[in-house]
Amino acid sequence: MTALTPLQSRPATVQPIAAGGTVRQCYERLLQGPDDADRQSIAQAFLEQCLEQAAALPQETPDDPTALQAWVEQHSAGVALQYADYLERRKSGGPREFFSNKAHALYFLQAVAPTKLVDGAWLYGVLKHWHDHRFEGLLCTYLEELGDGSPAQNHVVIYRKLLAEHGLQDMPDIDDERYLQGTVQLALGYAGDEYLPEVIGYNLGYEQLPLHLLISAYELAELDIDPYYFTLHVTIDNASTGHAQKAVQALMQLLPMEADREAFWRRVTLGYRLNDLGQGSRAIIEAFDLDREVLDMLERKRPFGQHMHSDYCKFEGKTVNEWLSAPGQLEGFLTAMQNKGWIKRHEDPQNSRFWTLIEGAGAAMFGVFSPYEKQLLHDWIAGDWLKQGSRRAPRRSLGAACESQVGVEDPDVLALEQTLRGQAPDEQMQTLMPWLSARCHSHPAGLLATRRFIELKSVLR
Repeated sequence: MTALTPLQSRPATVQPIAAGGTVRQCYERLLQGPDDADRQSIAQAFLEQCLEQAAALPQETPDDPTALQAWVEQHSAGVALQYADYLERRKSGGPREFFSNKAHALYFLQAVAPTKLVDGAWLYGVLKHWHDHRFEGLLCTYLEELGDGSPAQNHVVIYRKLLAEHGLQDMPDIDDERYLQGTVQLALGYAGDEYLPEVIGYNLGYEQLPLHLLISAYELAELDIDPYYFTLHVTIDNASTGHAQKAVQALMQLLPMEADREAFWRRVTLGYRLNDLGQGSRAIIEAFDLDREVLDMLERKRPFGQHMHSDYCKFEGKTVNEWLSAPGQLEGFLTAMQNKGWIKRHEDPQNSRFWTLIEGAGAAMFGVFSPYEKQLLHDWIAGDWLKQGSRRAPRRSLGAACESQVGVEDPDVLALEQTLRGQAPDEQMQTLMPWLSARCHSHPAGLLATRRFIELKSVLR
C-alpha cells in the first residue's frame, strides 16, 4: 500500500449525549423506532458535539460560493489524473494498493457497513419540502439513493446483498468509531430543518467523487467481489450531471439572496467538514492487520470451543481443549500446529490439514466458521502464496441479482395499500414520507412508498 497519501489526523470519537453511552447506541436509537421528539433531541445534541469538533478542522471549500462550481470541476479532474496514475502503475505490474487479499477487502466492507446501510439518510428531512422547487436537487439525490423505489437500484438493498453474499450480515465487533459517520447522517436527516445549511454542506462534501471509490471498485473486482455498489456511485456522483453537480445547484438555489448570506455559507462549510470526522475509508484500509484479525477472531470463538474437542490429539503436550482453556494461548497454538505440519504457511491452504478440517466435503468442522472467518484463515495460511499473481475475475452484476418483485403478500405492503386507498393525494404524501426513512425505505413497503411518492409528486406539483 505504498501509493497511499499520508492520512490527516482526525478528531477523537464523538460521544453521544447519553451518559456512558456509545456512538453505536446513538446510531441504533436514531435508526430504530418511530419518529418522535426524543429522537429529534438526540439528533440535535449529537450534531452540536460533532459541529464543535468539525469547527477545528481546516476549511477546504472556497471562501466565495460562486467559485464552488470551478472548485468541484478542479477536484474531479484531479481525482481523474490520480486514478490514471494508479492504472498506469497497475498496468506496469504494480500490486494492489488497497487490499492485500480478499480477507482484507471483506474486512473493509464490514467496517464501512454502518455508513453504507444508511446511505442517503442525511437528506431524509428534505422530503417535507417536495413542493418547493428550490429543493429539487436535494430531493432528486435522495430519491436516487433510494433507487427510485427499485430494489435493483436502492443503495441499501444492494449493499445488504453484497454483505450477505460474503457472510457479513452480522456486525458485532465493529469499532464504535465506525458508527460515527452513519450517526452523523441519521442525525442530519432527523434535524434537517434546524440544520439545513449543514445538510447542504455535508451533501456537497459526500457527493464529491473520491479517489478511494475508484480504486476500491477496481481491486474488489480483482478479488472476485462484485463492485457494483461502488461503480454505481462512480457514475451517479459525477460532476457533470450527477449528484456532485446537483449538490452545487442545490446550494445556489437555497443560498439566501441577501440576509445572512455569509452566515449561511459559513454553516455550509462547517457541514462540509462533518465528512472528515471519524475514520475515513483509507484509514480503515490501512488499519487492517491479518495476523491480529485472525487471533482476534479465534479468541472470540475460543469460549465456544474449549470443551468441544477430544483429547486424542495433542500439540506440544497439550490437548486442543487445554489450548483453548484460557485467553492468550492461541498464538502459541497456531505456532504448535505449524510445527506439527498441520498448518503450512505460504502454501496452497489445501496442503494444510487444519484447512481441510474446516472446508470441503465431509470437513469435521463444517459450519464452525463463517465465510468471512474462513477467508481470514485461508488468506493467513496462504500468505505469500497469494502474491504469485493477482487475477481479475468477471462477476455477475448485483444490480441484476437485486431484481425482485415487491412481495404482494408482505403485511406492511398490504397495510400501506389499504391506508392509501382512503386518502386524498396530499394525505397520502404525509403517510408515505415515514416509509422513506432510513429504517424503512429498503423494505418492500418502503420501496412501494418511494415509487408512489415519486408518482404523486409529479402529479401534485
